[in-house]
Amino acid sequence: MGKVENYIKEGIASKGGLLFALIDPVDYPSPKQAIEAGISSSEAGADIVLIGGSIGAQGELLDNVACGIKDKSSAPVVLFPGNISTVTKHADAIYFMSLLNSRNPYWISQAQALSARIVKQMGIEALPVGYIVVEPGGTVGWVGDVNLVPRDKPHIAASLAMAAELSGSRMVLTDCGSNPKEGHIPLEMVSAVAKSISVPYIVGGGVRTPKEAAAVISAGAGAVQVGTALERGGNVGKRVAELARAVLEAGKKKI
Repeated sequence: MGKVENYIKEGIASKGGLLFALIDPVDYPSPKQAIEAGISSSEAGADIVLIGGSIGAQGELLDNVACGIKDKSSAPVVLFPGNISTVTKHADAIYFMSLLNSRNPYWISQAQALSARIVKQMGIEALPVGYIVVEPGGTVGWVGDVNLVPRDKPHIAASLAMAAELSGSRMVLTDCGSNPKEGHIPLEMVSAVAKSISVPYIVGGGVRTPKEAAAVISAGAGAVQVGTALERGGNVGKRVAELARAVLEAGKKKI
């Protein structure tokens, strides 16, 4: 177990909940603005700054943004890869994910085999993550050829999460895609997944407000992953601070 993984586990144990800020460089008008958003997120209380996206976050763009954020971030910088090209040495760690409910074996094990050597050569800490995508799925659902978990079937998500842990994943991430109109996954599903596993559980997709972030933590998640909500104009630092405060307060009540 590496430094970042220990940091996440200890953070959840001591705080009750963490906030992960996701920066997709493609979604910002310029690399400079993506870097500024990542630095502001760290300064405002994000526990992890994630970098990545489903399409286009790679190459020189990824290198520059990761390097720029890491130079001034007090929080670990972790890659959220969309494919084997979404890797850079300028990060502290990477979600080494298996997309458990994909119909295509490429996303379950082949991409991992193709990227493993590069990850080891770069010396990036690998975080073994079981990735589960729930309706509506968004871009990741389309790219990953996913057999989406129905929103009203929490037991399916829980079974996938248990399978992930028993197969060796040391974290579980449920996601319903970027900015879904339906909102984040139902709290009943969050609770079902959280009760079924003993590894850190991260909820991504559709969390837009501090109230929603707090509710997800209260339902049992160890961390909330927020991306699109940070991109909508205004003061990124202020939005992150509000989200971080809500997550911390909900986490304290759990402890």
